Amino acid sequence: MTIAEMKSRGLLLLECVSGSRAYGLATPQSDTDIKGVFYLPKEHFYGLGYIEQINNDTNDEVYYELGRFVSLLLKNNPNLLETLAAPDDCILYRHPVMQHLTADLFLSALCRETFGSYAVTQIKKARGLNKKMLNPQEKARKSVTDFCYILEGGGTLPLQQWLEACDKRQECCGLSAVTHARGMYALYYDVTGTKGYRGITTGEDANEVCLSSVPEEEAMLTYLFFNRDGYSIYCKEYREYWDWVDKRNELRFLGNQAHGGDYDAKNMMHTIRLLQMAVEIGATGKLQVRRNNREQLLAIKEGRYTYEALLKMAEALQEEMVQAYSNTVLQAMPDKARIEKIVVDMRTALYG
Repeated sequence: MTIAEMKSRGLLLLECVSGSRAYGLATPQSDTDIKGVFYLPKEHFYGLGYIEQINNDTNDEVYYELGRFVSLLLKNNPNLLETLAAPDDCILYRHPVMQHLTADLFLSALCRETFGSYAVTQIKKARGLNKKMLNPQEKARKSVTDFCYILEGGGTLPLQQWLEACDKRQECCGLSAVTHARGMYALYYDVTGTKGYRGITTGEDANEVCLSSVPEEEAMLTYLFFNRDGYSIYCKEYREYWDWVDKRNELRFLGNQAHGGDYDAKNMMHTIRLLQMAVEIGATGKLQVRRNNREQLLAIKEGRYTYEALLKMAEALQEEMVQAYSNTVLQAMPDKARIEKIVVDMRTALYG
């Protein structure tokens, strides 16, 4: 079922503008995000055709089936609680039965975890981007041989440097594993190329060193150490970096570069917003979607704060959150039995 089909069949229950426009943080460049609720036709709900969510290709329009919507609200999902508490000027459509579902019905001490944990996730994302921006990976991928070293004079020498200094070729080398010494290999060399040595690697795409069959009487030339752990870490960071480059929002990335803070300013803005909302909910028992500190939050988004200052701000808010929830008037968790009865009554009215 598409969004258009859902609407044409009269299944829409709630539709509202969400995200930055609901928070009062929109700028001329902001997208318009839409969230909503629908219900399935009776035959689909009772049958095997349950659909829990409908969205458009860009995921900036998302609609949840009533059952899925309520199940997420019972967990105090921040995005969907905000949908129930959306400002009046953001409500595009509300079916009369939706008056039975209010944010106050669901708000509970779980918000400390849902709003707070989501904020911590945003901090981790910002830190991850901080690392990527400060430590870009060269496009040319390193190979196994770049993590191989020759033992020499009580120290080590990079393999490539040793090969050039000794006028040797890696294809003529033969390796034999040294027992009880992880990553250590005895290195043999065949000037004639007749002994069948396999070289150190099979090529640039290899992920391991090669072992060769070496006669017992063969004289060892030196020892080679392969830093396998270092190579594995490098491969993981290389893959994550270039995946991030492929998927990143280029305009947002250039904006982050422009403010010179080397962190994702938008992520950090949402981190502070979420923590502030968590504190407010715990202290007042109410959810206020439209923010009254637009200037501060947009200043964060524009990169006017240092990364360190924002982390300190987030830490202070986390401490406030602990205090707010230690004396909160909120219920421990939503009353599932009461809410279930409300949903049953809503469906009875819709299908009746």
